[in-house]
Amino acid sequence: MSAMKSLICVAVAAVAIGCGAPQSPPPAEAESAAAAVLLPTGVLAPGAEVESAAVIVFTEGPAAHADGSVYFSEINGNRILRLMPDGTFSEFRDPAGRSNGLAFDPQGRLVAAEGANTGGGRRISRTDLTTGKVETLVDSIDGKKLNSPNDLVIALDGRIYFSDPRYVGNEPRELDSEDVYLIRPSGETVSVATAPDILKPNGVALSPDQKTLYVADTQPGPPREARVVAFDVQEDGTLANPRTHYSFGSGRGIDGMAVDIEGNLYGAAGSNKNAPENHAGVYVISPAGELIGRIPIPEDPITNCTFGGSDLKTLYVTSGTQVYAIKTKNQGFLAYPKLQGGGAS
Repeated sequence: MSAMKSLICVAVAAVAIGCGAPQSPPPAEAESAAAAVLLPTGVLAPGAEVESAAVIVFTEGPAAHADGSVYFSEINGNRILRLMPDGTFSEFRDPAGRSNGLAFDPQGRLVAAEGANTGGGRRISRTDLTTGKVETLVDSIDGKKLNSPNDLVIALDGRIYFSDPRYVGNEPRELDSEDVYLIRPSGETVSVATAPDILKPNGVALSPDQKTLYVADTQPGPPREARVVAFDVQEDGTLANPRTHYSFGSGRGIDGMAVDIEGNLYGAAGSNKNAPENHAGVYVISPAGELIGRIPIPEDPITNCTFGGSDLKTLYVTSGTQVYAIKTKNQGFLAYPKLQGGGAS
């Protein structure tokens, strides 16, 4: 980890949910002693209860801008933050509809997958950075509300692919399946991947030649399998020929991912606390589906990654309470910003 630099710590306390072994209950004597300590009502307002005053945890969905800044979702705080090259950050949008995955379209507009739960938009939105105007691209399919848009990727021609699982939120589900959808430049939205090819989609990514769409998917089983599914992209944007590109077995698979100009896949996966799962890190997978290696990340939960910087040779990683960065040899491949020397436009 000596090459890894923590750019920003955006937490006063980290909250771990469902991590590690269950704690043993305290002995009866301890319970009795705790019960004997009364609430100091004399110094509290009538009826006062402890509430969260600030939560700055669970970073997600980084997206790099041409000016060198990185936008990322802070899901628990329901906002989008902007990280500057000097390490300072500011709020970009609050509230943010429980935004998760973010990406810039070829025109430099910020597209967000807004999830479920309290304050969630359950839609794909687009924000004009110049005017601040936020518009809905899609929030329902055939009159049925989306489950909880999670991640997205934008093609060079402006097509948007997004995943729509349901991980959190008590809102009633209106769709029976958890699919990957395509938003065409015309605005038409169609399902392009569904069960049994995928069951619980998460991160999505496109190969540099735009011919392959990768979907992080979990098959609950038994046996449970976390894997990356590769699809051939047809001329009209629909998908064909699903096949397993890489499997994590029963471990924690990829949450979000990115690609470089050589077609290598960079996936945020694993866990440091939930043995015997694979350790947390950015797993680099070749176009042939072979594991090249893992960039270790010391914090859970590792959630997503993207390329940025003036030369698109900095990999930004969101994990737990921090955004990490590491320099790479290859440039990242994105619809925006433009690659140095050509490529994306």
